[in-house]
Amino acid sequence: MERVTGIGGHFVRSAGPETLTAWYRDVLGLDFDQYGLWRQEAGPTVFAAFPADTEYFGSATQQTMLNFRVRDLDAMIAQLKEQGANVADEVQEMEGVGRFAWVTDPEGNRIELWQAE
Repeated sequence: MERVTGIGGHFVRSAGPETLTAWYRDVLGLDFDQYGLWRQEAGPTVFAAFPADTEYFGSATQQTMLNFRVRDLDAMIAQLKEQGANVADEVQEMEGVGRFAWVTDPEGNRIELWQAE
């Protein structure tokens, strides 16, 4: 059986693509080129389906949620707050998995940040 080998991209509709792209680059630190190509560090990726009525993604209209791995969650949270980003107050810990926090991008998309154990 032929299998996929990884995630090749994540595409988002946007009312202001240039502004949103700049936010992901300048606030979250995604280091991508003019075509959006980003060579990320090797590491785990989770694929999980959630019930249609989940509140985990924030808004009921948000159909998917992007999860970014981070080295130091506390430092990332402080950096985001310093830049005026909308960071949720809650930090969640899952034994054997890691720590999680959430930030909302300028267009209302909730993003999960994950410091793996």
